[in-house]
Amino acid sequence: MKNVKFLLSAACMLFVVAAMAQQDFSGPQYAKWGDTPEEREKNILNSNFLKESYENRDYDAAARYLRDLIASCPGASVAIYQRGANVYKQKINRAKSVAEKNAYIDSLMMIYDLRAEYFGDNAKQGRAFILDQKAREFLAFRPNDRAGIRKLFREAIEAGGSNTDPETVVAYFSNLCDDYRNTDEVMPDEVLAEYERLTPFFETHPEAKEFKDQFDAAFGLSGAASCENLERLFSARLAAAPDDEALLEQAVSLMSRAKCTSDFFLATAEKYYAVKPSANTALALAQIFQDKLDYPKAMSYLNEALAVEKDDVERQKLLARIGLVGLAANNVSEAVVAARQARDLNPEDGVPYFVLAQCYGLSAAACGGFAGQATFWAAYDTMAKAIELLPSDSEYLEHAKSALSTFRNNFPSSEECFFNELQSGARYTVTCGTAAGVTTTVRPR
Repeated sequence: MKNVKFLLSAACMLFVVAAMAQQDFSGPQYAKWGDTPEEREKNILNSNFLKESYENRDYDAAARYLRDLIASCPGASVAIYQRGANVYKQKINRAKSVAEKNAYIDSLMMIYDLRAEYFGDNAKQGRAFILDQKAREFLAFRPNDRAGIRKLFREAIEAGGSNTDPETVVAYFSNLCDDYRNTDEVMPDEVLAEYERLTPFFETHPEAKEFKDQFDAAFGLSGAASCENLERLFSARLAAAPDDEALLEQAVSLMSRAKCTSDFFLATAEKYYAVKPSANTALALAQIFQDKLDYPKAMSYLNEALAVEKDDVERQKLLARIGLVGLAANNVSEAVVAARQARDLNPEDGVPYFVLAQCYGLSAAACGGFAGQATFWAAYDTMAKAIELLPSDSEYLEHAKSALSTFRNNFPSSEECFFNELQSGARYTVTCGTAAGVTTTVRPR
């Protein structure tokens, strides 16, 4: 079959050669192909041979025709460079040594440079498009040349200006942030400066929200977005535009991700919440006030947000946090109510069970006597459920495991169960405290 294909291709080319022999190449429309009719005919034939060689996967022959065309008529047709790039990408993938591969990559980059030189003014695929493609190919084929990657993407963005593909901006900035984290080549001030320089690009492209989120996430995870750096970045901008909702949102989002607790962040978050109340901002503010042991202020933000929040997912988050703050403030009854509501909205979240177990344990200690000891059965069951559901990186997991052991140590003894006419494995309904009415199982310690 392969031989048949080559024979058909050869027959077609003979037909093309025969047809071209009848043509007059002296007209001005052929001037770009050479100085004389003979040169033009030869170069047009080589262009056809380049196409045929590529399609027949004879990349060595295609590369020879490509070199001849670049040497003799570099501005004749953009198709020379389009096919040339494809030829060298195939040769890169088939290279038998690192040196050979690097040589082909250099040739590919040269193809893009020549295309930009001769066809950079193309209305649809001009210099900006060409440099964008060049940067992406360089990233794909030379991922370890970090300085080269940054340089080529910067050139592509500079050429594209406001028309740059948002994906290209994110690719550049993500690699910059990676280099800050993983090398000594990039300093934090460069990351901050580039973040500030490129942010307006997304302000003029509101349709690119997905890429804006990726851009902000790369910055937030870079390590350069420390609270100190973020405060330095946003303080001047917010002083100039204190009511800019988008700017407030950006500042609060990044500083929340960095777990900032400064007075500047607190003031910024409160300002943003006043402009645009939301569950996420209320949660961030509540955490700050909780850390400052100002539980009433934390509760006020959470309850205010809960009163207007309609989405059950967001309500569940707020209720779970109300339970945690109530627990920290030793307001056990409020914590239980909120935790049960959060559990009912999402039975697969371990946090409400964690809160309930703690509350049951606290009320068990307050009840006293056998009824109090029996309440630790309910506390143990609930905490075991929390441990089952909490993710492995949860900040509550280790405390939950420790509490589980404490609860078990407070179970009634075999003698106490005997005197209360309870056998191991029997069902038992708690009669005391916040766990009253919860059914559990008799288990002597």
